[in-house]
Amino acid sequence: MERYRIGVDLGGTKIEIAVLDGEGRIGIRRRIPTPAGYAATLASIAALVKAAEAELGAKASVGIGIPGVISPASGLVKNANSIALNGHAFDRDIGALLEREVRVANDANCFALSEAADGAGKGAHVVFGVIIGTGCGGGVVIDGKVLEGHNRIAGEWGHTPLPWPAPEEVPGPLCWCGQYGCLETVLSGPGLAADCDGPGRRDATGLTARAAAGDARAAAALARHADRLARGLAVVANILDPDVIVLGGGLSNMAHLASVVPERIRRYLFTDVWGTRIVRNAHGDASGVRGAAWLWEP
Repeated sequence: MERYRIGVDLGGTKIEIAVLDGEGRIGIRRRIPTPAGYAATLASIAALVKAAEAELGAKASVGIGIPGVISPASGLVKNANSIALNGHAFDRDIGALLEREVRVANDANCFALSEAADGAGKGAHVVFGVIIGTGCGGGVVIDGKVLEGHNRIAGEWGHTPLPWPAPEEVPGPLCWCGQYGCLETVLSGPGLAADCDGPGRRDATGLTARAAAGDARAAAALARHADRLARGLAVVANILDPDVIVLGGGLSNMAHLASVVPERIRRYLFTDVWGTRIVRNAHGDASGVRGAAWLWEP
């Protein structure tokens, strides 16, 4: 019987499930709003998995991407911006509901794994996957394996400070993590919207159209954002020196980033040569859920 793998992408606003066949093709794919509360979230995920398996007529492995990590010290979720998850034994709790082992990983790691497996980073030795959307994060994949790190914080790029800041960029906005000036506060969609239109603005989806129509304020905000992204990625490049940097998340759909950032990053790099590709993702908004399924090898 063909082996199926189920991936689940647990986000702050939606839960998505996809079933991959033995060739990595998506068969079943469903999406529902994320309910309020921890218990309701567990129940919704379990219901999605059981419904998919009923449609398949077979059991499947289950991998889940979450906006946080499982602490190696406590076994509980930490660092999740969906704060209802923090402090819970999520992997054990969902495993008990589904009566099997469930593999859980950071959602940015799942994105990077998907793109490294058969996406924009396929065949590369080192892939750094970037999430710039509602939040900001990163994941590292080396030779097809996610690098989680000793403390499970490898790739937590969004909670490092903006490098080479101008005087007006210091100390930077207050981040939900308690620090000031994290990359997430300026590179995420809400961060970009606030930079353009002021505190409280969170929707950046119309900025590229506004800039194209001649809105100077939107154009300036997009230019600052691209330069800040280049600075943030330069630090990763100087430390990790990846083969490929793959851009993901909703803001990666702004087409100018894949052309502007590779040029701007050069001024910040400690190297005389630069061959790393900076590219948009291949699998779009399916990358996270596909990567969760890829937590189980075929």
